[in-house]
Amino acid sequence: MASMLDQARAQALVDETWEASILPALTEYIRIPAKSPHFDGDWAASGHIDAAVALAERWCREQPVEGMSVEVVRLEGRTPVLLLDIPGTAEGTVLLYGHLDKQPEMTGWDADKGPWQPVMEGDRLYGRGGADDGYAVFASLTAVRALQDQGVAHPRCVVLIETCEESGSFDLPHYIDALAGRIGEPELVICLDSGCGNYDQLWLTTSLRGMAMGDLSVEILEEGVHSGDAGGVVPDSFRLARGLLERLESAADGGILPEAFRAEIPAERQEQAEAAASVLGEGVYRKFPFVGGAGPDRDDPMELILDRTWRPALAVTGADGLPPLASAGNVLRPRTVLRLSLRLPPTVDGEAATRALKDLLERDPPNGARVHFDEAWATTGWHAPPLESWLSDAVNTASQAWFGRPAMAMGEGGTIPFMGMLGERFPQAQFLITGVLGPQSNAHGPNEFLHVPTARRLTGAVASVLAAHAAQGRVAD
Repeated sequence: MASMLDQARAQALVDETWEASILPALTEYIRIPAKSPHFDGDWAASGHIDAAVALAERWCREQPVEGMSVEVVRLEGRTPVLLLDIPGTAEGTVLLYGHLDKQPEMTGWDADKGPWQPVMEGDRLYGRGGADDGYAVFASLTAVRALQDQGVAHPRCVVLIETCEESGSFDLPHYIDALAGRIGEPELVICLDSGCGNYDQLWLTTSLRGMAMGDLSVEILEEGVHSGDAGGVVPDSFRLARGLLERLESAADGGILPEAFRAEIPAERQEQAEAAASVLGEGVYRKFPFVGGAGPDRDDPMELILDRTWRPALAVTGADGLPPLASAGNVLRPRTVLRLSLRLPPTVDGEAATRALKDLLERDPPNGARVHFDEAWATTGWHAPPLESWLSDAVNTASQAWFGRPAMAMGEGGTIPFMGMLGERFPQAQFLITGVLGPQSNAHGPNEFLHVPTARRLTGAVASVLAAHAAQGRVAD
């Protein structure tokens, strides 16, 4: 059994598989509006999630992977999961994770693009879900193929692909429990659902933020009234809502005020942020599509990295009670409802923070208004355990081999509930969290794209890490 990977041969297999097999499958996948159950409450009847799973299942069954079992597992009333089990030729188990459900359409796509309209433009495959992260199942299996093609030892690989991630993975714990005996105790978890600071090297995600999300409702009237008659007597509900938000956020710079939503930033993460800032520079903020003349609240790249990874941040992502401009008469509206998304530091308990947020907004309602904060979603972030030396070496070696540059480490501002769940379930496991969501890739927004060269290189890097894992123990009998 070989222990070293022939780089040129592996590169040829990866490139050929992506060109001839993966890209056609991803193109078909993008056409499927497999919106997560939070955005498609009738997902079972619409059949789109099932169609996405069926596509991935067919592709997996067509791959020449020795000993692999492929199964779609269904628990009653829950979104399905795709489970692949590949026997190892070395000791140990690695769990590889991805998802097939998608965010909703979002407005603002270019005229020649759309969420369910795959477009290949240069190195970019546009369309919803390709990078976030429909490619994961294809890349994971191809990485194993690259090892088997050369007879390189690899651990047992369990590939778990869910369809509820964009809704907070609320179905996944039930599958983890039901499949516990089959999954076993992985020593390494690989997740390809994260981001990258650039497309030039391998990026290791060291933390993910949590979230407290809900709807703030402020009611002052039983019904709308003439603003000329009531203005100056009846407070505007939007002004009252704005005042409540000032309890939470500084309007001047977006800083979150209560200590309950803050956390101490570990020294190691500050050092990694400084190193990442030295590589990315102004790219930390220039990757975002600011309108001409606009920019962030500050321009220090290191502090901006910490702002988006270890500090809380508020966004108002939706509103109700506000008529469209075309039908906005001179009426003082009875209520304003705002959807709040509060990103939390990785080590802040999401449930406790959501309770604190509810208390902060509902206590002492201004002008006796009817104020409610209805919780929609609370989740705790994730902070990676220290890397063992073998994995640190393997990540750097893989980055040099497949990208030609050293690996970098940085937190991400998004949330992957699965990681916190797995961190609790497998406290001794190591984690390789990475992804292809780099500059302008715009996950969840318009013109989302997969940077195909990065996805190819990442496929090879995963193969290298799997081989390094196998080298830690003896070859299986």
